[in-house]
Amino acid sequence: MATGVVLRAMTSRDLADVHLLEQALFPDDAWSPQMLADELAGQPATRHYVVAEEPGGDIVGYAGLAAAGSQADVQTIGVRADRRGAGIGAALLTELIDEASRRNAEAVFLEVRADNPAARRLYERFGFFEVGVRKRYYQPADVDAVVMCRRLERRPVGFTRGNG
Repeated sequence: MATGVVLRAMTSRDLADVHLLEQALFPDDAWSPQMLADELAGQPATRHYVVAEEPGGDIVGYAGLAAAGSQADVQTIGVRADRRGAGIGAALLTELIDEASRRNAEAVFLEVRADNPAARRLYERFGFFEVGVRKRYYQPADVDAVVMCRRLERRPVGFTRGNG
């Protein structure tokens, strides 16, 4: 786990802090407080949101997953700029992939800004590969989104041959 950070479920009490971090990380296209609240309201039915919290209670990262049927989508991942490179993003992504597996998803998808090579490298390290581009997806910056996917292992259910 990332040094000195604990992952825990995001709650409504975290929304103000997460929104401040969201604005700092994504000033051009930050989610509104209402968008964050709407996403959180989907827990646990179709959403899974977590925060990365330091021992003093500061939230230094957050992430969210939407899952329905056999598909899961990384909705967001953010890590405070001064804590990047400490493994927090990797820990958050691991949690989202694990949750997608727990929900029996066959694949996890995400969009990443085409101008964010560090995030793309992280996703590639975790087995994501490019499946398409959404032109001018991020507004108002007019930046393309690279759509990436990772297939998940499906575990067999029930009896297998030879297990008498």
